[in-house]
Amino acid sequence: MSSSTRPPATARPRFVLRRRLAAPLRLGRPSDIWYKPALSVVAAAAVPDALLLAAGRLDLAMATTAGALCALYGHHLPYAARARAVALVLLGMLAGFGTAMAAAALTHSVVVLVAVGALLAAVQKAVCDATRIGPPGHVVLAFVSSAALFVPLSAPAIAGRLGLAAAAGAFAWLVCLAPALIRRDGPERHAVARALDAAAAYAATPEGPHRTRPRAVAAAALHAAWSSLPTPPDGPARRGGEDRCTLVRLLGHAEAALAAAHTGGPAPGGAADPGRLRGLALALRTGAPLPAPDPAGTEHVTGHDTGHAAVAGHAPAPRPSLLRLLGPGSPLLPVVHRTFLGCALAGWGAAALGIGRPSWALVTAASLYQANGTLTWHRAVQRVVGNLLGVLVFAAVVPLAHLGAVPLVLCCLAGNFGAEALIGRNYWLGSICVTPMALLVTEFGRTQPSGPLVADRILDTVAGALLGLLAVLLVTNRRAGRRVGATVRDAAAAREHAEHLLAHPSPEPAALAAAGRRLTGALVDLRTAADTAAGEWPRPDLPDREVAAEEHAGHRTLAATVRRRGGLTGPLAAAR
Repeated sequence: MSSSTRPPATARPRFVLRRRLAAPLRLGRPSDIWYKPALSVVAAAAVPDALLLAAGRLDLAMATTAGALCALYGHHLPYAARARAVALVLLGMLAGFGTAMAAAALTHSVVVLVAVGALLAAVQKAVCDATRIGPPGHVVLAFVSSAALFVPLSAPAIAGRLGLAAAAGAFAWLVCLAPALIRRDGPERHAVARALDAAAAYAATPEGPHRTRPRAVAAAALHAAWSSLPTPPDGPARRGGEDRCTLVRLLGHAEAALAAAHTGGPAPGGAADPGRLRGLALALRTGAPLPAPDPAGTEHVTGHDTGHAAVAGHAPAPRPSLLRLLGPGSPLLPVVHRTFLGCALAGWGAAALGIGRPSWALVTAASLYQANGTLTWHRAVQRVVGNLLGVLVFAAVVPLAHLGAVPLVLCCLAGNFGAEALIGRNYWLGSICVTPMALLVTEFGRTQPSGPLVADRILDTVAGALLGLLAVLLVTNRRAGRRVGATVRDAAAAREHAEHLLAHPSPEPAALAAAGRRLTGALVDLRTAADTAAGEWPRPDLPDREVAAEEHAGHRTLAATVRRRGGLTGPLAAAR
């Protein structure tokens, strides 16, 4: 390149800086079930708010809001698992809410209250990450407990508010389970539809190194879908049993497409056709009768017509205990330590600066911590941008909210719906609605001047984000790199087990299916661990070649298990 065309020395750094600032703000596709948590939280909050309005006690709405927010959880889970998950979330919310109110009643020391809030946020982060509860994770629990820290109450008042939160939470539990009355297999349908869409995206991606990401996404979607299908208790004569068998065959369809796309060969019954896969996914989501793919394309699941053995063979492996997941050496602990330190620094720093609401800085810090430093930086940018835009929305709607209690409640419900409708596209977009809603909640007890509220929110957000990021620099995560090596070994062991079964002249179909599920789970864990470690600050030395080689070998072995179960021929047979 000649000197006349060479860009100036500052061009590349400026481009890199712009890209790093723009990357966290890119919009993604909304979740396929975004409307479910949005409608659920509105329904769960509207009924208690209406009762409080009728009783003239809107000042108690903070307690009922705490319980209603439990309706945000568990919408990706089958109904039996959802019932357990939301019940546990409710118990955790009550524990944090009660602890925070008790601390506020016992002391007025900001230093002590912030320390309690930071400890609660760290525990909530640990439990939510270990149990993989899913969005919105620990953030909502931290919001509830932190808000209660700086509202001193007497002991009888604490008991009453705890009872209101429990009652609202029980109603939210019912709201989360109510769709089961219409379609009992709705979550399983959506999980299978996501797997079909992911397989279609991978099959439609041209050959090249850029196929690694869609392949990993498809494998994760398949693994999640298989895990959502427990062994049916009824025989095939029951409608539920027949539907489960059809879902199993549809997953087999997606599995065959993934295997064929990986090896470059044809799949039986046109299983690798992206248009057909997307059509099956659309039929699942619309509530139409379950489509039945060509059995010739899905016999590879087990080789049995009923599909019941397939579900048994694909049953998820037992999960480790919570104590083991959080025990010494756990890769989750550095992030938990960051949460405690960052929340404490944010709360104490906001108090030292004289900001009136250190709980907001604490919650800002708690919302930042993701799997690694890069994602945490992204979340910090999203939080600051969303909150700054959100205070503008608050300034626009607060005159309407001040017209009376009913407009105030309606504005809060609209904020709830908007937050859940938009947050799936990007966190900053949802924060535009979360911020005015959080500010309006403070108006339930009494009307307050808008100027100081806006100023405190801006200062708390900036202070919480900066001090929260400081904790990422102070607490490094060396375990992330070691975790990659462990997952490489786990994936190799799962692959060797599957290859050992493939070497048998006539392996048991259920055993081969179980080996395939084990290998898929190991490959998903390997990709997750590698992505997590690659985004850490500082980036550890990673066995990138070993990871790539093990992923390639593992997916070829998976394709070989599909070939053996279905008797595929041609290029797909060469996968072994």
